[in-house]
Amino acid sequence: MNLVSNVAPRARTGLLAALGLGLSGTAALAQDAAPAINSGDTAWMLTSTLLVLFMILPGLALFYGGLVRAKNVLSVLMQCTMITAAVIVVWVVWGYSFAFGGGESPYWGGLGKAFLRGVAPDSVSGSIPEYVFIAFQMTFACITPALIVGGFAERVKFGAVVLFVVLWVTFVYFPIAHMAWDPNGLFFGWGTMDFAGGTVVHINAGIAALVGALIIGKRAGYGRDNMAPHSLPLTLVGAGILWVGWFGFNAGSALSAGGSAALAMINTFTATAGAVIAWSLVEKAVRGKASMLGGASGIVAGLVAVTPAAGFVGPVGAIVLGAIASAVAYWFVASVKLKLGYDDSLDVFGVHGIAGIIGAIGTGIFASSSLGGVGYAEGVSMGGQVWTQIVAVLVTIVWCGVGSAILYKVVDLTVGLRPTPEAEVTGLDVTSHGEVAYHS
Repeated sequence: MNLVSNVAPRARTGLLAALGLGLSGTAALAQDAAPAINSGDTAWMLTSTLLVLFMILPGLALFYGGLVRAKNVLSVLMQCTMITAAVIVVWVVWGYSFAFGGGESPYWGGLGKAFLRGVAPDSVSGSIPEYVFIAFQMTFACITPALIVGGFAERVKFGAVVLFVVLWVTFVYFPIAHMAWDPNGLFFGWGTMDFAGGTVVHINAGIAALVGALIIGKRAGYGRDNMAPHSLPLTLVGAGILWVGWFGFNAGSALSAGGSAALAMINTFTATAGAVIAWSLVEKAVRGKASMLGGASGIVAGLVAVTPAAGFVGPVGAIVLGAIASAVAYWFVASVKLKLGYDDSLDVFGVHGIAGIIGAIGTGIFASSSLGGVGYAEGVSMGGQVWTQIVAVLVTIVWCGVGSAILYKVVDLTVGLRPTPEAEVTGLDVTSHGEVAYHS
C-alpha cells in the first residue's frame, strides 16, 4: 500500500529516500537523517483513514443491506458492524505485528509488535506518525472480511461469521498483506504492483466468498423463491458512499499528499466512470435495458479494478481498465454464475474477484509509459511485469482458497455455519437479533 512497495528491489532504496515514504516505522530518509513528521501528509492520512471507515459503515453495510431481502437486512448491517469492531481489536493485539512486525519472513511479520509493543506517539512511519499508519492499515483489514459476507449472505449464523472472520484475517489476510506491502514480503520482493489492494483485498475477499458459497450451499428456496433486492435506493446510496470513501482507499495508499495521491485520485474517478458506462452498455445490449442495479454494480467493478493500478496507470488507461473489468464482471455475473449454479448471494466473486484479477493483471499492462502509465523499474519489460502480476494473483488464489476452505470447515465443526432451516426461512433479523427492519 505504498508507491515504493512495487518497485524492483534495486530501485527501492533511492526511491524511498526521494519520496520520504516507509513502512512500519522504518526510516525512509537517508540513514543518518532523523525522519520528520509532515503535517500535510499526516492530515491527508487521517482523512483517508476515516474515509475508508466510512466505506464500511455505512457504505458497504447499506450497499449489501439493500441487496438482501427485507427479513435479513439487519443481519447484514450487524455483521458489518461486528466484523469492524472485532478486527480492530485483533489488529491491535496481533494483526499489525503479523503483517508489519518487522520479521524477515516473506510470509508474516512476526510477533515483534504484538499489542503494538514499541509504538509511541512519536514513532514515525515515513512522513506520518506510526499510529496513523496502523489505523489506516487497520481499516483495510476491517473492510476485506466484511466484503466476504456478501457471498453467503442470508444463510450463516452470526456467531459463525464472527469466528470465521477472526480466523480468516489471522491466517489469510495478514499473511497476504505482509507478502504484498511489507519490505520483506514475497510479492514485494518480486516487484509486484499492487497500489491499494488488488490481491490483498479484492481477490482475497472474492475467493473467500466463492469458497464459502460452495461449501455452505445455496439459500433455502434458491431458484424457487423471489430473492430480489428489497431496496435498490439503499444499494445506490451505499454504492455512492463506497465511491466517495474509495478516494481514501486509493489516494490514501500513497501514504502522502503529493503527486502519487493525485494520480490515484483522478484514476478513481475515471476508471469508475468507464466501468459504469461499460456495464450499462453491455446490459442494454443483452437485456434491452440498463438497470440501476447494473449502474451500482459498475461503480463497484470499476473501483475494484483500479485499486491495484491507481498509482501506476494514466487516467485514460484507467478508463479502459475499468471498462474491460466491468464488462467481464457483467458477463460472469449474468452468464457464468448461472451456468455453474452456485449461490454467491451478492456477487462478491463475480465483481470483486473477477474485476480484482483483471485489475491486478491489467496493472502490469497499463502501467507502461507508452500507454500513459508511470512505467516500470529499470530492466523490467511489460511481459515480465505482467508475469509477476499473474504469479502474485495465483499465489493469492491458492493461499486464500485453501486457507478459507479449511477455516469454513473448522467453524462448521465447532459452532456450525448454518442456522436451522426454520430460522433461515423466518429470516436472520428476527432469529439472530430479535429485531425487524421495517414495521408495517
